Amino acid sequence: MRNAFCGTLVELAADPAFVFLTGDLGFHALEPLRQKMSERFINAGVAEQNMVSVAAGLAKEGLRPWVYSIAPFLYARAFEQIRNDVCLHGMPVILVGNGGGYGYGVMGSTHHAIEDYGALLSLLGMRVYLPAFDCDVSEAIRYLMRADHPAYLRLGLSEQPKWFSPPPFAPWRHLLTGVGPTIAIAGPLVGGVLDAVRQSDISADVWLVSELPITELPSDFLSSLHRSNYLMVIEEHVCAGGFGQMLSHQLLLAGTAPGRFVHRTALGYVSGRYGSQRFHRAECGLDPASIVAELNRAVLA
Repeated sequence: MRNAFCGTLVELAADPAFVFLTGDLGFHALEPLRQKMSERFINAGVAEQNMVSVAAGLAKEGLRPWVYSIAPFLYARAFEQIRNDVCLHGMPVILVGNGGGYGYGVMGSTHHAIEDYGALLSLLGMRVYLPAFDCDVSEAIRYLMRADHPAYLRLGLSEQPKWFSPPPFAPWRHLLTGVGPTIAIAGPLVGGVLDAVRQSDISADVWLVSELPITELPSDFLSSLHRSNYLMVIEEHVCAGGFGQMLSHQLLLAGTAPGRFVHRTALGYVSGRYGSQRFHRAECGLDPASIVAELNRAVLA
């Protein structure tokens, strides 16, 4: 997704209000953007708190600042500045965290972002965007260039199956129609799940959510849930503050709930070891094989 991110920003770089700040990251990826933007591309150094405060000041002056870093270096290290300087003043600063979830794999927990959007969505006015496929990135960026609120764009690795053509980027998307279990997924791991479900005998109804917090529940999704009476929620994020909790809250407000609810989340470090993103997903039951096994149990129940 990082290449799609850079390519789209290069296309939009002529806007004189657009300013890009990086915390000394983006090498071998963002050079075309740096060349295009010249002095509006700012390497703030390893000083993320200051970088966010500077971005808030730029936004206050009417500019459109984007702030880029490895996800935990941004939302965790500069949380106070995001809260006080950006969100409490409603500044339209766009925070871009690369490597959502376990994206940085063997680099370990300091580089993982498994509580990022839950933490940020506790702040006033913040919205989160979760592109799942490369093609989502361009659409999300073009929207965020016009946004009037603080935002967090979580980038990962696109896992789009070759056979699949995603519908246009939207808060909710219906990806597969089926008569079996209802599945709601946040983030790029949807690609592997789509592939595994398609290759199985399970007729699952698969939905993708790409914008948080949830403000409405599509009527077709509610119809699917009423029919199946089963909901599996999948996200590469801890349970607390995650998509699953938000969705459960909205379902209760709507006066509905499935007979069976399964929430697959990031569980931290089950074995106490670090490994690839695939390794951590498997430990947490977020890998396609574990998802299909759970769905088979639901079908046979």
